Amino acid sequence: MPGSDVSHSRAPRPLPGNGRTAVVTGASSGIGAATAARLAAEGFDVVVGARRVDRLSALAESIGARAVPLDVTDPASVESFVAAVDRVDVLVNNAGGAFDARPVADADLDSWTRSYEVNVLGAVRLTKALLPALRASGAGDVVFVSSTAALISYEGGASYTAAKHGVHTLAETLRLELNGEPVRVVEIAPGMVRTEEFSRNRLGSSDAADAVYRGVREPLLAEDIADCIAWTVTRPHHVNIDLLVVRPLAQAAQHKVDRRPPDDTAATSRPPAR
Repeated sequence: MPGSDVSHSRAPRPLPGNGRTAVVTGASSGIGAATAARLAAEGFDVVVGARRVDRLSALAESIGARAVPLDVTDPASVESFVAAVDRVDVLVNNAGGAFDARPVADADLDSWTRSYEVNVLGAVRLTKALLPALRASGAGDVVFVSSTAALISYEGGASYTAAKHGVHTLAETLRLELNGEPVRVVEIAPGMVRTEEFSRNRLGSSDAADAVYRGVREPLLAEDIADCIAWTVTRPHHVNIDLLVVRPLAQAAQHKVDRRPPDDTAATSRPPAR
């Protein structure tokens, strides 16, 4: 409009992944592996990090990425990883997990410590270490993979929900602190996602993990979350997706899941998948 100092024209943006480097943590399986594959397909130069080097190397070879060993709970490992990365445009803080489903009265404090170390402090370590490179890129992205557990609590989930609430607060605080700088902060909060290891690691057996998803028609897959992550980091850089909550159609809320057959009443007591 006349007299307005707002410009409605923008410089053309290059192809989403052209010349950009994406770092994905926790990439040896599940959402991390799927995200690395999707970003590589989008044209990003992908660097994958995880503890299980054999799986990481196999993934990297299959998608044309570079594998660098990484334990986000070990400061020395983080330092070595960062030293091996020359450029970073996108950081996907995916490493994390849940390690029990105990009520607070029976809390295993070792499990609480592990959950906080992996989910929260691991993300802080990588973000702090790579922020200079993300700033230098001129168009950086920090993506935190949290959970719907970052937004709501449920019985038996305290060690995990407390940690993921920490991730949510970390993302919100960092976004405020970086306001005015060329770095976006994105949070992806998945609901029920069926991956090969998440519930098994939490509940201790494949049978218990299978029960979480029993009767649920089409829970989300790792590739669904990878699709969401790829979408957020390929928007024009003036567009920031602050928080994206994504659930399967069958899950209306943390406690409200449509399970078939309908007489499977035991399902209501099962812990959420995320």
